[in-house]
Amino acid sequence: MYTLKWHGHAIARAGLLAGCTTLVLTLTAATAQARPGHHPPRDAARQTLPAKDGWAAEGAGTTGGAAAEAARVFTVTDWDGFRAALAVGGTAPRIIKVKGTVDAVAAGCDAFAAPGYDFDAYLEKYSPETWGLESDLSAEPDDSPEGLRRASAARQDASVKAYVPANTTIIGVGRGAGLKGASLQIKDVDNVIVRNLTFESPVDCFPQWDPTDGDKGNWNSEYDSAVVYGSTHVWLDHNTFTDGDHPDSAAPTHFGMLYQQHDGQLDVVRGADLVTASWNVFTEHDKTILIGNSDSESTAADDRGHLRTTFHHNLFKDLVERAPRVRFGQVDVYNNHFVAGEDHAYSLGVGKESQLVAEHNAFTLPAGVTAANVLKRWNDAPLTAAHNRVNGRTTDLIAAHNAQFPQTPLRSGAGWTPSLRTGVLPAWAVPVAVGLGAGAGRLR
Repeated sequence: MYTLKWHGHAIARAGLLAGCTTLVLTLTAATAQARPGHHPPRDAARQTLPAKDGWAAEGAGTTGGAAAEAARVFTVTDWDGFRAALAVGGTAPRIIKVKGTVDAVAAGCDAFAAPGYDFDAYLEKYSPETWGLESDLSAEPDDSPEGLRRASAARQDASVKAYVPANTTIIGVGRGAGLKGASLQIKDVDNVIVRNLTFESPVDCFPQWDPTDGDKGNWNSEYDSAVVYGSTHVWLDHNTFTDGDHPDSAAPTHFGMLYQQHDGQLDVVRGADLVTASWNVFTEHDKTILIGNSDSESTAADDRGHLRTTFHHNLFKDLVERAPRVRFGQVDVYNNHFVAGEDHAYSLGVGKESQLVAEHNAFTLPAGVTAANVLKRWNDAPLTAAHNRVNGRTTDLIAAHNAQFPQTPLRSGAGWTPSLRTGVLPAWAVPVAVGLGAGAGRLR
């Protein structure tokens, strides 16, 4: 028997069954063990990001609200209380403990509708048979169905977004804590920790129809579960991101297109930098994670040299795409488990000037989804993809992609070597380790 240790956890491998090697893995947390002569573990709300734990450990590291005085420690149980705790003045450290499910849209979509808004009237006026597909709706007046939709959307926007100050820790209490229908905005601040929360994706009550989006038009929605925008030193740990009660599979179609009411689960954009996402679950979603939101030169100036992000020990399950899609940043993706469903399009998107390193990951793919579909080339940018396993077999992901898609080949060699890792598991050990440890309610 031998044991591999990483970041306070251990894996034990042992045994033979029926002539085949059987892996028996036990996940433990050394800090959770009460042993004679040892102090009990610190309050999880005051824990800080360990040294070398991904890009968020660079420089001064990430401490969030660990040093908060007692008067700046809040326990909240509803949306108004949560936003009030965020609004308390000053940048001194604060801790916000979330107890139970905090619902940002408890009153329902009708509460946001502007007077006169009528969805049936919207469908009637802008159907392709009536409006066509050549002109967008941007010039529609305020009293038009589109104008009333814009007004309704503005009301929802003001209600469901919550802005996180610098030097803040937000942490769920116990196993049942979460934010429902909310969009957490970590914007232009430094030093934020978010842990142990279940995020049920916000539902856009008023998606916009864009007749000019693609050959058939498309519905476009707003509100990511969490956005890191222009911020630095952000640690997202042991959270679960899900569509919950409103999966895309239950959404209707209008004008022949899915009535899309979800945007992303996590975006890192607009010059954001030094982010670590560890031990999270991302599940049941389409456009999941963006690193950099545009190829345009207007945003490239902010993004070049930034967007440095680490993903480790996360579970990506039943997603369609963007796990993540990367532009510009040096992004380290290691020791994650990707479990694809039948709707899988791709997992890792190689975008403009990206420098992606994807190592020691495990991919579990169903019949009909091949290793060639793990990577998607959006732009010509080199990447490193080594020591990964697909359905239990070591696989060269770049070679698999290039064999099936020779017209859009990928190049090997991201041009940098990650150094901010607390330890790396072999890819064979990842599925069980992540399965036992990732997600909300499993914080040790």
